[in-house]
Amino acid sequence: MSKNVYFFGGGSAEGKAEMKDLLGGKGANLAEMAGLGLPVPAGFTITTEVCTYYYQHGGSYPESLQAEVESALARVEEV
Repeated sequence: MSKNVYFFGGGSAEGKAEMKDLLGGKGANLAEMAGLGLPVPAGFTITTEVCTYYYQHGGSYPESLQAEVESALARVEEV
């Protein structure tokens, strides 16, 4: 996995509506609305691949996840 966390808010988004398999329905739609400039509270989505990883690796998370979440939280605080 290369990217586990997708940010949205402040009129921009790293995801799109077509990414429902990766971001889930809610995450993909929030990203799409934010990308269109609609008023959406800033946030981020942890991918469905992280869930799969968690179950396949006995309840552990990808090593990069904590740093990615902390980075996304910092971005949310800036918006």
